[in-house]
Amino acid sequence: MKTAIATDTNSGLTVPQPGLYLLPMPVIVDGKIYAEGVDIHNEQFYEAMKQNLDVSTSQPSPGEIMDLWDRILADGYDQIVYIPMSSGLSGTCQSARQFALDYDGKVQVVDNHRISVTQKESVLSACRLAEQGMDAGALKAYLEERAFEASIYITVDSLEYLKKGGRITPAVAAFATILNLKPVLTIQGDKLDTFRKARGMRAAEECMVEALRQDRQTRFTDVPDSGLQIDTAGTFEDPEQAERWRLQVQEAFPNAVVEYSHLPCSIACHVGRNAAGIAITKKEA
Repeated sequence: MKTAIATDTNSGLTVPQPGLYLLPMPVIVDGKIYAEGVDIHNEQFYEAMKQNLDVSTSQPSPGEIMDLWDRILADGYDQIVYIPMSSGLSGTCQSARQFALDYDGKVQVVDNHRISVTQKESVLSACRLAEQGMDAGALKAYLEERAFEASIYITVDSLEYLKKGGRITPAVAAFATILNLKPVLTIQGDKLDTFRKARGMRAAEECMVEALRQDRQTRFTDVPDSGLQIDTAGTFEDPEQAERWRLQVQEAFPNAVVEYSHLPCSIACHVGRNAAGIAITKKEA
């Protein structure tokens, strides 16, 4: 059986490759819809936020999802493993599962409980396993069994977008701004939750590094360094700031190969510009 892997740009992936298909997510800027990674990119999205334009993201339409699957099957693949963002963060996964019922088992939708760099790791693992001959049903079971073997932490430079999204009240935002308090948020499979608060961005970054170090020493204590992926991410406008953050994490985890990725628009529209993120993922293949 010839198996293709499909995902959306919530994974941070924007360039397809043989056997891997990407669904651009809708990005809405001042009422106009763009396709992430196609006609809007991170720099343009940050500029829109800088200009205080109204930004949001949406689910792809049923037609867009099924058109992608039809195209994959027309390309000669027998099966599809579709890995959308976590069902705890979007309704896309549940919708896709309903659409897949019309494909007679040819499409397996994975509720991987991940987004951004952790979702990316699952997608790349799925590509490797598909190349090794694992079929779609086994791949779905494999990824869902390991879905929660990852952590993400994020801190924000401005509380504006958390306030706009209703995650904090205007009064709390004003109080925190006066005290220069920065929330450290976490994604442990589903919701974006508050983990801790810190005084200033540097303290918040140190808090995230320490949180990841604790995860390494507790949840992943039996995993060798070679079996873990540690990444940084963010919405930094200045590439030098992105590199500074990457190097800070690289120094904290010298045995890892730490990379930096832009956060997808689905997260960026909630955390704003110049947010910093860090993630740890158990490698799946």
